[in-house]
Amino acid sequence: MALTPAILEMGMGIDLHGRNYTEAAKRATWNAVHQSSLMFLGLLGPDTSKEMIVEVTIAIPNPDAVDQDEVLSVLPHGKGVLNVVQGGLEIEPREGSGDFTVMANAAVVVKVDVE
Repeated sequence: MALTPAILEMGMGIDLHGRNYTEAAKRATWNAVHQSSLMFLGLLGPDTSKEMIVEVTIAIPNPDAVDQDEVLSVLPHGKGVLNVVQGGLEIEPREGSGDFTVMANAAVVVKVDVE
């Protein structure tokens, strides 16, 4: 099987008050995958959407706090692979409040067998 990158989507997700890194990562992934309609996949074979590889890279301030299985659960099709890296943004809009906002960025690459 020769996997070829066919789709690239970007997304952003925010957890406003809970400092929940997993929730921000899930929202970023959901935002990325729900910007596309992959109508052409059926042209590559009936099982393409089941067999495609969906590589998700999440940039977030605390990569170790992300539940990877939960993030991948938002993928509607394919076999998910997750890479979580340092990045994103975390701010305390009201200094000293302890109320932090977390922003995650997602890059989603879909690879399909084109042979």
